[in-house]
Parts: sequence; structure tokens; C-alpha cells
Amino acid sequence: MMKYFVTVFILLFCLKIDAQTLTSIYFKNNSFDLDLESKQKLDSLSQLKSNFTFRIFGNSNPLGNEDLNKKLSEQRAKAVSEYLQMRVGKNIKLSTSVGLGITKQINDNSTEDLRAKNRRVDIFIERLFNKGEKISRKAPPSFLDSKTAMMKVKDTFSLHNVNFFGGRHVWLPSANTNLFRLYKLLKENPDLEVELQGHICCDYENFDGEDADLGTFNLSWTRANSIREYLLKQGIDSARIKVLGLGHLNPVVYPEITEADRVKNRRVELVLLKK
Repeated sequence: MMKYFVTVFILLFCLKIDAQTLTSIYFKNNSFDLDLESKQKLDSLSQLKSNFTFRIFGNSNPLGNEDLNKKLSEQRAKAVSEYLQMRVGKNIKLSTSVGLGITKQINDNSTEDLRAKNRRVDIFIERLFNKGEKISRKAPPSFLDSKTAMMKVKDTFSLHNVNFFGGRHVWLPSANTNLFRLYKLLKENPDLEVELQGHICCDYENFDGEDADLGTFNLSWTRANSIREYLLKQGIDSARIKVLGLGHLNPVVYPEITEADRVKNRRVELVLLKK
């Protein structure tokens, strides 16, 4: 998926790139035609006013011939790139446009709905920072230590000490206590609805990392979903918990020099949706 400037990854300490968001365009089977909904989404992206770089990556599901799927993913990426090229202003740079074929599956393709999620083009939107700039972001307030009466909808909170093993959606043993506290807090406040947002460290050549346990390229999502599944097993209503994977978009620390830096970025944060 996402790939930074080749020289940026080499000159890690000299130039800082911080990706801002990801959006995806979906296609019918064996097609690279943009439908009306996709064109409207791309039209909206082209109106962004800040200075951004767009990186475009085409994908396909694994049905059929692998070489044909590779070509189809390239055609999808090209269709999106050419559509945007005619519409973006000088503030937006269209960079990478690559077809990845079937290499970046984000699910197991066991149903048509899941296969449709792999027939996509991912667009990564990055903001360029100054040379030498680094990130050392203060963590959001702790959800577990905040008074519910003072919480505001759409605010982001940290789940303190809830971090994960590298390359896995399995949390460190030190997270157990606070995950149980999270369950208790949600149980005692049945009106609260939340979104769990997963994050990864280290993999800046891709938007998201590979989950070593599942073999899928959506590690940030599987981390958030593992907490959701834990809460559901405890009896929390599934309608109260949404899940989102943000890849490496919002690191707490960058560049990651030590293992402690990497652990800080292997995290799940929480956004309050309803109270």
C-alpha cells in the first residue's frame, strides 16, 4: 500500500512525513470503471485546500488469474489517478500510482461482501513537514480516569497502558487490568457509545501492517477489533462499539528510536460517539 518517498525512509531523521488520512474507492468485479459515488468522493478530495500529497494504490480480490488481477489493480489505480489529475489544484501533488494485485488483502474473502472490500483503490493523503521536525505528541486524556459527566462527544481518549506485541493484535499482559476497567465503565454507563481506533508502529512503507496471526494487512483494525471482541464477550452490546484502523497515521512518537517508542505507537485510542 502506502509508500513514502524512497529517499525519505533512508533519510529518516532529516525529513518528516505525517500521513493524515486514508480513503478508499471500490469497484465492481473485473471492472476499473468509476461509478457516480466514487466520482463524487474524488471530486470532494480534489477540493482540499491545504498542501497534500496523494498516493494511490490499486487492489483486487484473489479470484481468477493472478497476473490479470495485477493488471486490473493497475488499471484501477490509473483510473483514479487520471480522474484526479484533471481536477486537483497546484496544492495537491499526485505521487505514487501503483497496482498491488492481490498482495494486500484486508480480509479472508470468504463472502462476496468481503471480496468487494478488496476490489478497491486506497488513497493516502499526506502532509509534508519541515526538515528535522519530529513528533512527540502528548497522549490524550485517559478514558478510564476521566469523569463521564465531563466527557464530550467526538473527544479522543487514550487507553493508558493498553499496548500490543509487535506485528500482532494480541495485547501485552499489562493491558489486562485496564481493559477490565474499560468493560466495567461501559457496563456502568450503558448510554456510552465509542469508537475504538487502532494504531501501529514502524511500517512506513505501507499504510497498515501485516497481522502475523491472521496474515491480513489491517493490523491496526485487528488490534481495535480484538478489544471490541473482548468487550462483546463480557456482555457489552455490539451496537455500542465501532472499530476503525488508522494504520500509522497518528504516531505518538516519530521517528521511533527505542522499543519504548514503538510500544507507545502500538495502541488503541477511543473516541466518544454518544453519552
